[in-house]
Amino acid sequence: MSKDLAETGRLQVLLSQLGGALDGYLDFAHPDAFQSRDDWQAALNRPLPEKGEGIDSVVKELIDTLVANASAVPNPGFSGYITTGGVTASALATTAASISSPQRYMLTAFNYVEELSLLWLAQMLGIPTLKGVYSSGGSVANLVALGGARQQAFEAIGIDPASEGIDRPVRIYASDQCHHTIQRSAGVLGLGRRSVRAIPSDANGCIRVDALEQAIEEDRAQNLLPIAIVANAGTTNTGAIDPLRALGTIAQKNGIWFHIDGAYGLPGILDPRKAPLYDGLELADSVIVDPHKWLGASVGVAATFVKDRDILLRAFTQEPADYLEGSVETDESETYQHSLDDFGIPYYDYGVELSAPCRGVVVWSMIKEIGEEGFRQRIMRHNDMASSLARIAQQHPQLELLLEPTLSICCFRFVDDRVDDLNAFNQKLLRHLVRENNYMPTSTRIGDKLAIRPCYIGARHEPEQVQGLIDEVIRIGNRLL
Repeated sequence: MSKDLAETGRLQVLLSQLGGALDGYLDFAHPDAFQSRDDWQAALNRPLPEKGEGIDSVVKELIDTLVANASAVPNPGFSGYITTGGVTASALATTAASISSPQRYMLTAFNYVEELSLLWLAQMLGIPTLKGVYSSGGSVANLVALGGARQQAFEAIGIDPASEGIDRPVRIYASDQCHHTIQRSAGVLGLGRRSVRAIPSDANGCIRVDALEQAIEEDRAQNLLPIAIVANAGTTNTGAIDPLRALGTIAQKNGIWFHIDGAYGLPGILDPRKAPLYDGLELADSVIVDPHKWLGASVGVAATFVKDRDILLRAFTQEPADYLEGSVETDESETYQHSLDDFGIPYYDYGVELSAPCRGVVVWSMIKEIGEEGFRQRIMRHNDMASSLARIAQQHPQLELLLEPTLSICCFRFVDDRVDDLNAFNQKLLRHLVRENNYMPTSTRIGDKLAIRPCYIGARHEPEQVQGLIDEVIRIGNRLL
């Protein structure tokens, strides 16, 4: 923050102006940004400034050009992928932290809330005995968890892989519905993407337990070292939840790390009607969840939870650096007299990030605002929306339900006897639907059928949007006929 802003209180004025523009954006009365692409590209496409124009000019262009032509993702009609716009509490917390605590370390209230929020999150999501660390998203969260799995597997045979590397081929087991970040994590960790063995799933998108057991037996006969069994607690495609207890039992019997990817679906446990699907969660060695998905945080907030956080320290600890280790108080904490006397909880040794924002304050602010009950009501509303859409699709003569929803994703399509290629027709229908800018789902495939796939996770998703989407699909479908 510049000296003149601090002295004159300009920051408050400028934030107020920007806040007003953001409130206006959230009315969603504007066309999609692409419609005025030539205008905003021309406005932004300027040479490198030799001299600055001042903060007032920056804020004006932020409001007039960037905010006015921003993403459709926060729109209540957007139900594509598994992403959403951050809620107000998240935006406020992020802004506060970016100015007053640009790093998550030191003996400050922000470092304390980083850990407190992890405890709250673990309690709320049914894993109260696990310890966590935040990262930027599910990609890194899965990487951290599988880094712990690699460390445990090789330590068991007398090797420290973080220091010495690996000396043999390994195997990670995950269903053919797992997120591709599992393969990428294996690549980054030096295990190799091909070390991930895809286990077939059943018609509901859940891993086949019998196929997993057979795969483990075959690989042991080939002297491959098992690293982890990965379970889905809400797949990206359809929201399917693997049989967690069965997988956890197999993992324990074989001495294999049991990891649960709940990036999207873990908050579904708050819906008491869905909670039985999470039976066996307590068997996990690691679990991930992305608060920036179903919980409404701004993008860039994920959490990895593990039974033994010390194994993450051994997997990811940094080598000593004089400018770090020599810069804090080395005596007992009773001698601390300043927030800079210690780094606080050393999250930099539990993952791959040294520099990192205070993500915990975002989660803390959201939980503090609406509480566990508020999240439960929101998640039940979203699950109800998917179920309601499924019932309509089953009953409508021009719709086909392709898979019964597990959580808040519903897969359906438009059908008509006059259409020869329903996949191509539904793909075309989806593009027309999205370009009208009112209802914007995405697609997936259920077997060989292309599905229209709304995913309801946004805080702004309301029940009336279900009938609105259905009406538009029918209208556009008949128009295309």
